[in-house]
Amino acid sequence: MGRIDYLHDPDAPPANSVVPSVVAYVENDAGQILMIQRSDNGRWALPGGGHDAGESISDTVVREVWEETGIKAEVVSMSGIYTDPGHVMQYDDGEVRQQFSICFRACPVDGELRTSYETTQVRWVDPADLSKLDIHPTMRLRIEHAMDRARTTPYIG
Repeated sequence: MGRIDYLHDPDAPPANSVVPSVVAYVENDAGQILMIQRSDNGRWALPGGGHDAGESISDTVVREVWEETGIKAEVVSMSGIYTDPGHVMQYDDGEVRQQFSICFRACPVDGELRTSYETTQVRWVDPADLSKLDIHPTMRLRIEHAMDRARTTPYIG
């Protein structure tokens, strides 16, 4: 299913749903960040996805990272909550979702990189190379906040 992201676009369609979701900033011992290339829009992103009924939010993080990358991760902390009503995602099925995303820091504990139906590429990326990737501005913000270890409280916005 395809997806179009709108960010403070006056021509964006109105949201008709809100789905709690997560993204995971997974950093390995070499300081590299786990990144995926999404199959729905071709952009690079942190792994993540929607929260399912019956699971804790940390279980969602672990499941989504595993499903999309083949890496088993352990949640370490939360770096931010993102609910900007000016950021909506339009899907081919008619859903227009207002973002509601919680970003967590995590560390890898096992697994091997692999793709999934949601990812065309999965790789460990050096922070200096992030600028070379096509990353949506809202995802860049999540990455910047997760990288900021000096911040003592999570970003809320």
